[in-house]
Amino acid sequence: MAFQLFRVVVRDLAKPKIGCARVSSSFSTLQPNASDEADVPSLPPFNYEPRPYNGPRADEIFEKRKKFLGPSLFHFYQKPINIVEGKMQYLFDEDGRRYLDAFAGIVTVSCGHCHPVVLKAITEQSQLLQHATTIYLHHAIADFAEALASKMPGNLKVVYVVNSGTEANELAMLMARLYSGSLGMIALRNAYHGGSSNTIGLTALNTWKYPIPQGEIHHVVNPDPYRGIFGADAKCYAKDVQDHIDYGTSGKIAGYISETIQGVGGTIELAPGYLKMVYDIVRKAGGVCIADEVQTGFGRTGSHYWGFETQGVIPDIVTMAKGIGNGLPLGAVVTTPEIASVLAQKILFNTYGGNPVCSAGGLAVLKVIDEEKRQSHSADVGSHLLARLRDLQQQHDIIGDIRGRGLMVGVELVTDRTEKTPAKAETAVLFEKLRELGILVGKGGLHGNVFRIKPPMCFNKDDADFLVDALDYSMSKL
Repeated sequence: MAFQLFRVVVRDLAKPKIGCARVSSSFSTLQPNASDEADVPSLPPFNYEPRPYNGPRADEIFEKRKKFLGPSLFHFYQKPINIVEGKMQYLFDEDGRRYLDAFAGIVTVSCGHCHPVVLKAITEQSQLLQHATTIYLHHAIADFAEALASKMPGNLKVVYVVNSGTEANELAMLMARLYSGSLGMIALRNAYHGGSSNTIGLTALNTWKYPIPQGEIHHVVNPDPYRGIFGADAKCYAKDVQDHIDYGTSGKIAGYISETIQGVGGTIELAPGYLKMVYDIVRKAGGVCIADEVQTGFGRTGSHYWGFETQGVIPDIVTMAKGIGNGLPLGAVVTTPEIASVLAQKILFNTYGGNPVCSAGGLAVLKVIDEEKRQSHSADVGSHLLARLRDLQQQHDIIGDIRGRGLMVGVELVTDRTEKTPAKAETAVLFEKLRELGILVGKGGLHGNVFRIKPPMCFNKDDADFLVDALDYSMSKL
């Protein structure tokens, strides 16, 4: 009965509500009754009216997708949503219903959907020249590379522009192997680094791995403070890396790669101090240190511009994508002149990498992040969000862990806090309930029991309050 009533209440929210009122933040003790409708959390006001949509409906699109696109594609929600428009931190479906996008197109929309500054740069460049390749000169890629290099510490000053995070990690691994003269790569368990043949090898989550040879790639124990075998003891995890080099390799390796906060793996921040010890071990073994900043880069963590800075290290190679283009197919690899020089022995060419349109858009993204102070905004709003989530954790036993930084936050759900048993079924129910309330979040972790809250960096405190209120309301209905 409670769930039926919940569905009836939420169905009325399907109509767009521009300018709806704020509501109380305490819903944990609600019981289904006649006043339930008044207690449902409402989206914050947003002064924007989506355009009327007259295109194909969701059912038609879904059938066409099943017929003509690969069967490996998956979709969120029991009834897939047809998203037709976006504006800043909000998305709109075919009926004009507004959703708070708390997942940012899988941590990709950094500035906001259809940000006017980014759109202007893309449009103006598209009207002049869309494509030429690097066999000719064009200022857009040079301007973008210069701006990107200015954001890097140390001697990380050479930029290779590519099209995706997978491609960036492929190139980084090639650089490491050529520069070191070794083949062995070390990555973390629970990592995700892409979907190509080689980056599937670096990835260590069975849901993303096909049964193909993964080459000279070794996965070490994950320094996970919540579930890891050594807790938050970075020294013990680092010793595992040293042991692996001593007993599992020739003693020499090509390199080490990791995310600073694992994204697909469930928003897991590495144990404090871990990378500093591991980088020293790797370099002594002749390897280079690669930081995968595909999800953590560009100020999202709030405290720092790059995720690796939270560990007090400077990598030898940094890979990036997603937020770098605010939705454009854009990625980059930044390294030192010395490491970059190894690629000059042959021709390395990328047809689309650094095309004028993506380069102009990427430069606009960097400017928006700086001019709108999105890093400090992420720190401020993220601190508020994390504080409210931790308060919520005290009210609901299903919340096992709250973690992350800035606007890269994870909420892990468990059925038993002591055993940390993944609450897989409950997570699926809450996932649907949040959608009904107008919130789109991500899911992560091997068992899909971690809510990934990684919105566009224009997400504000009202949005954060609405999200937490909706979680509270939904959890109270379980």
